[in-house]
Amino acid sequence: MSEAALELRGVSASYGPAQALFDVSLHVQPGEMVGLLGRNGAGKSSTFNAVMNLDVRRSGSVHALGRSLDGVSTDAIARRGIAWVPENRRIFPTLTVVENLDLGRSAAKSGGFSTDELVDAFPLLGKLLTRKGNQLSGGEQQVVAVARALAGRPQVLLLDEPTEGLAPVVVEQLTESIRNLPSALGVSVLLAEQNLAFVLRLTTRVYVLETGRVVHTGTTAAFGEDEALQRRHLSVAGSTIDV
Repeated sequence: MSEAALELRGVSASYGPAQALFDVSLHVQPGEMVGLLGRNGAGKSSTFNAVMNLDVRRSGSVHALGRSLDGVSTDAIARRGIAWVPENRRIFPTLTVVENLDLGRSAAKSGGFSTDELVDAFPLLGKLLTRKGNQLSGGEQQVVAVARALAGRPQVLLLDEPTEGLAPVVVEQLTESIRNLPSALGVSVLLAEQNLAFVLRLTTRVYVLETGRVVHTGTTAAFGEDEALQRRHLSVAGSTIDV
């Protein structure tokens, strides 16, 4: 196995006295897209916080391309090539899309992706470049948030619930753009999602979290075919996660 783009080894994390993760281990290989599934509160966002060393007390170890991220500040982790798109998008509302992309590019150590390269990867961006963040729909904001994270040419992209609240047609557009990220921009992706169909279409492997623990890992294809496994780990009050 080649050196992992991202690897967590026995990671536990807590917010003050409340423990959110228990001995979580996972890895993402270079050029791979991996799904992180689980009910609300299972620990998906806490996993990303632990990777970024943000707002949590963490034990265990996190490595990116063989380099330890233990004890490294959030800003320095970003500079080492780990980009994160949080659940609430957080684009700058009074800046244009181009200005948002420029800010993302400013974090690059040695040159980020040009606006033209990002438009090639996300065609929807082309008609949005001069519009301000507060003039965009939720789906447009999500596309800009992902593109801004990629502008700095990261090696690993953490995507937290990118389809939440989006119309099906926007989800379809986002699916096609994200599918091509490893080949087009050379980035490995860890994708946390509630939308199972989205994960099934994009990833090769999945990890399932439950109350902060990894309770299943395997190929996406096998998980997609096992409805009993899906019900066991993803069902909520008698209904399954979005498919």
